[in-house]
Amino acid sequence: MTKILLIEDDIHIQELVRTNLEKEGFTVIPALDGEQGLNFARREKPDLILLDLTLPLIDGYDVCKILRDQTDTAAIPIIIISARDDVADKIIGLELGADDYMTKPFSHRELYARIKARLREGQRKNELSTGPLKWGDLEVVRESYIATIEAKPLNLTVKEFELLVLFVANPYQVFSREYLIQKVWGHLSSTDSRTLDVHISHLRNKLKAVGPVVESVRGVGYLFARR
Repeated sequence: MTKILLIEDDIHIQELVRTNLEKEGFTVIPALDGEQGLNFARREKPDLILLDLTLPLIDGYDVCKILRDQTDTAAIPIIIISARDDVADKIIGLELGADDYMTKPFSHRELYARIKARLREGQRKNELSTGPLKWGDLEVVRESYIATIEAKPLNLTVKEFELLVLFVANPYQVFSREYLIQKVWGHLSSTDSRTLDVHISHLRNKLKAVGPVVESVRGVGYLFARR
């Protein structure tokens, strides 16, 4: 049965979300603060995490960063659920590695749709994982979220890694910004081109050892190629 970790300190919201998701057949693991949420994530290995930002002990941003920095939790999909609706908050959450961002209040139907989309995306990635991808001295191991250049590991965020996988698996193919956002952040994501461009810029800096391989295509998007 699909396990969802719900890290939410508001008891009323937690119970409402938990009840609705359990009706859909999910097993919901509730946590009331960031520290408890991290402990449950490590112990229970949930299929997806719903994460509030305003939490006792450890706030949601730090929880997200810690989850993404640890090997055993790095690949778990994270959907931030927060009352903060400022664009800056959304950008920070997504850049720290969250897969999606929902602003409270939200409908149960939309939450369910986004959860299913994230779970489907994870399943597709598992099915397509057939071994390491190589590009010169660059090697990408999809199932373990590890990328290396001359056997030296690259410190990539989850989204940077997913962009790299898409590029290395499809060299010389031009991808529009809209397509990259859809494939990496999902159909229902509110991610904009600015966030994508920031991730591409960071990825380019980390790939300098293999040359300028992520190229801009004016007015369209990006491609991965060797000059």
